[in-house]
Amino acid sequence: DDGGFTGGNTERPALRRLLTDIENGRIDCCVVYKVDRLSRSLLDFAKLMEVFDRQQVPFVSVTQQFNTGTSMGRLVLNVLLSFAQFEREIISERTSDKMCAARRKGKWVGGPPVLGYNIDREKKRLVIHPEEAEMVRELFDLYLERRSLLEVAKEVNRRGWTTKSWVRTDGTRREGGRFDKAKVQRILTNVTYTGQVRHNGDILPGEHPAIIDDGTFHRVQALIEQNGNGSGKEVRNKHGALLKGILVCGQCGAAMGHTYTKRRNRLYRYYICTTRQKQGREACDTPSLPAQEIEEFVVAQIKRIGQDPELAAQVFDEAIRQQKAQRPRLEKEQRRLLRERQHRGDEIKRLVAVLGSSTEPLASVTKQLAETEAVVACLDQRLAETRNELAQLDLQAIDKDHLTETLAQFEPLWEILTEIERTRLVHLLVELATFDPASGEITLRFQTCVTIR
Repeated sequence: DDGGFTGGNTERPALRRLLTDIENGRIDCCVVYKVDRLSRSLLDFAKLMEVFDRQQVPFVSVTQQFNTGTSMGRLVLNVLLSFAQFEREIISERTSDKMCAARRKGKWVGGPPVLGYNIDREKKRLVIHPEEAEMVRELFDLYLERRSLLEVAKEVNRRGWTTKSWVRTDGTRREGGRFDKAKVQRILTNVTYTGQVRHNGDILPGEHPAIIDDGTFHRVQALIEQNGNGSGKEVRNKHGALLKGILVCGQCGAAMGHTYTKRRNRLYRYYICTTRQKQGREACDTPSLPAQEIEEFVVAQIKRIGQDPELAAQVFDEAIRQQKAQRPRLEKEQRRLLRERQHRGDEIKRLVAVLGSSTEPLASVTKQLAETEAVVACLDQRLAETRNELAQLDLQAIDKDHLTETLAQFEPLWEILTEIERTRLVHLLVELATFDPASGEITLRFQTCVTIR
């Protein structure tokens, strides 16, 4: 009666009870309808036969003509068992080969869905869940802004967000829970969001659409790697590399890491393409860049914003655009929170009804009810905050003269900052710096999420 347990090993409850009864002398003969029902492993079967022989218990299969009470029966048994093990191993190899082939084609091969996707069970592929996809994009943006897994987890929990909820194949619903550092990191490091799949260490194109662009994904991976254990501590930056984590190679798209060398007590700093560093110049021929010159160029471009009236006007226009763009985002977030609040309210009513009927263990239901009520409290708080942010939008106004004056103060402010503060400021302002080895130019993309006050 070991239904659902594999015959590939002996870790089966009923089989262990049978062996105990044999050792205690309670069994006269072991009868099966087919030999591979007892075991499909030749080594395991040999050990079982030692127990049978020691206790003088014969082994008989009613559908196969042998009996271990005779030498011919034992020979036939070993032959049949060898084929049973061979069949089991072939089936295992075929299954593994099929899964690998499907993975190499970028197919979804089963398992629970991740946040941002649902499963199309007819076509057996992942499809984007629009609302969850927006949450995933916001998670990536939040990490680039906060630079801390813990802070991101706190923020999304404050907003009342939960991990993926889905309906199992048996029709039961698996509810999502609160975020923590580990859950945030699993999302931020999952290549599935780039429309790719991981197989045996290789990254392959997938059948499903991407949610996150490659540039954002690689910047997040570089930042996580810099932060070491992902706790959000200040990045170890011994020599004040301003562009560490934001400078990328325009030829291969990889990050350009910071390195240095000392000669005659003098320090020389460089940025080098990580692809070239790991795989050699054949993989990427972008040369090493002198760090000091590159950093001075980037800082000069930042200073130009406050000195150039045209650039200052562009910053003002962008600030106004961002302010106007906040309303649709906040309204969309408000609608999502209301829907989630309605769903959680219905869940509370169901649990209360279950408590009244007493058809399930009260402790389990009470725990679910308390957890759901806690989520509802977070949702109500986030709803109130969202409504307040919407109300504040009408009261906020950006003064162009004040903005220009603030930008003009960048240069004197820069001179009194520490190395850590300078690095932090550059990362707040510059989203990406791309070096083109063909033209020798550096293209800067400024952060669109910077709030100018």
